[in-house]
Amino acid sequence: MSAFHWRCSATCGHARAGMLKTAHGDVPTPTFMPVGTAGTVKAMTMDSVRSTGAGIVLGNTYHLMLRPGADRVAALGGLHKMMDWPGPILTDSGGFQVMSLGALRKLDQDGVTFQSHIDGSKHRLTPEISTQIQHKLDATITMAFDECPALPATPENLRKSMELSMRWAARSREAFVQRDGYGQFGIVQGGTERDLREYSVRALADIGFEGYAIGGLAVGEGQALMFETLDYTAPLLPPDRARYLMGVGTPDDLLGAVERGVDMFDCVMPTRAGRTARAYTERGTLNLRNARHANDTRPLSPDCDCLACARHSRAYLHHLFRADEILGPMLLTWHNLAYYQRLMRTIRAAIIADDLPETARALRAGWASEDWTPDEMPYPDLS
Repeated sequence: MSAFHWRCSATCGHARAGMLKTAHGDVPTPTFMPVGTAGTVKAMTMDSVRSTGAGIVLGNTYHLMLRPGADRVAALGGLHKMMDWPGPILTDSGGFQVMSLGALRKLDQDGVTFQSHIDGSKHRLTPEISTQIQHKLDATITMAFDECPALPATPENLRKSMELSMRWAARSREAFVQRDGYGQFGIVQGGTERDLREYSVRALADIGFEGYAIGGLAVGEGQALMFETLDYTAPLLPPDRARYLMGVGTPDDLLGAVERGVDMFDCVMPTRAGRTARAYTERGTLNLRNARHANDTRPLSPDCDCLACARHSRAYLHHLFRADEILGPMLLTWHNLAYYQRLMRTIRAAIIADDLPETARALRAGWASEDWTPDEMPYPDLS
């Protein structure tokens, strides 16, 4: 079995197309990882996730350690077997979720003590414990345990948080069990302070990881400031390692981050939107609860072959949400994930063809335009 690695195959400006080689299969990049927080992508079977073209999914240490428990997952054959996903799995370390607990957690230099949001029981996470749990889950990619401060924050608080995260990164690396085809990513922190981001990159590169994540963004700073931070952070990262922007985002966020050199993404946005009647398309976002869809026999998108588009009309999807039928969230989640994967394939092909600027202009023009007219998208027979 070969070692875990990422290899670049083409560039266009700062954008990169490559291949991530892992013990559980190869993943073309840029890639979007559907979020399977608790061992399932909400409202989806793993067969339906596979049908969208997804090559890697995400799980979460915090949620899985609470329920069903890391030891139980290990006894059930690991996360791959338990959730029917033999492909690569990246597990978030739990740091972001623990830090989101507010008064339910207590931070110290060694780690975090917190109360479960489920039953109030007390638990402890340290860099070592988080890494050990991810090992029991059999994560293909283990994330270093870090602190993710909320923005806005003072530069001094950001510095203290970043330095703590760097100490935790070194301890996470010490606890990581090296195996062929498995990797661990360090997480760059520092808010939107350039000097702190630069310090964090240097510290993580000195430790040495198989890949590097950019954390602490998409937490309220706005897209312009996020892109500005990526402009100076991404070029500092080792060029021969995968780059992962955590928790991002909208289609436009993904495109902008790829243009700045990012390879990997995850976000709950497409699945959460699907459960709330919002569909992502080449012509922007549609709200299927709107009455204008009640008699519309067209599919959501003429370019999509997901089950929602291939077999059902907008009118039917509108009816499902108005009737609170569970099939509505299932079909729209399927569609959104299929759209995100198709978007990633389009961007990757444009990088390889050295045509990303033109493709990016066309994508953004489509998102800013109105819904398809009947002349552009006839009403097909969906019977």
